Amino acid sequence: MTVSRQFADQKVANTNSAQAWNPAHFQPTRVRTTDSRQTHRTEQVLRTAEAYGGQSATGITIAGVSLLADPSGALWHEEARALVVADLHFEKGSAYAARGQFLPPYDTAATLARLAALILRYTPGLVIALGDSFHDARAGERMAACDYTALNGLMQGRQWIWIAGNHDPVIPLGLGELQEEFEMGSLTFRHEPRQGDSNGEIAGHLHPAARVVSPSGSLRRRCFISDGTRCILPAFGAFTGGLNIRDKAFAALFGGRPVLAHVLGRNRVYPVSARHCTGD
Repeated sequence: MTVSRQFADQKVANTNSAQAWNPAHFQPTRVRTTDSRQTHRTEQVLRTAEAYGGQSATGITIAGVSLLADPSGALWHEEARALVVADLHFEKGSAYAARGQFLPPYDTAATLARLAALILRYTPGLVIALGDSFHDARAGERMAACDYTALNGLMQGRQWIWIAGNHDPVIPLGLGELQEEFEMGSLTFRHEPRQGDSNGEIAGHLHPAARVVSPSGSLRRRCFISDGTRCILPAFGAFTGGLNIRDKAFAALFGGRPVLAHVLGRNRVYPVSARHCTGD
């Protein structure tokens, strides 16, 4: 069964079952309705998930554990069948719109489509979301019902760990509970990286990006950054920016040790020494 078909089947089940998803459980203060055009838009985006194949992940070792850095910005732990993503920032667009700064309202659907593609490709038994998954505490109230249903469909049949971030002290009802951090073997998953040495740490929060200069010009791309003892993931969300890895926030974490920026390309990840990356 394809992921997009699963979404369709989930919606039918939700309509006909006594266990159907009730928007009132999701939005205790008000119920948001969606028109057919919005539902069609989200279904159309999700159906494109199968077209994201053909990408090649690159090996990366953290604290002796072999992982794969995917060009999407996700981390794959093959032995544990675990998929790790950071900083989804669902409903960032609607948060800006509420303050009068209007952005296209498609970021949640676009992020879900990319996440669906990864789940289709890797079929994980566990997904770990490293915090700031929702842009603010009221993101659930603004999320379209079809997007909530799509997210809930992705969560079915697998364990899903939500790590608490600084943007999301709570998550929408019905999607599980938050954890401050999660340990698995020699790895510790948390939102914000800790100062000083932290062997085995997998974190997000900083949205790393690298600028690489060559004789033909320069480019700036999201990246993983690691020294082999810890790894900071790039932001996965559609409307998330990036902090240059030459910023002092990163220097405080790696203590002068050799660092690699695993720079995201269109279809592969390129390891580049941080010494060869420049500031903005």
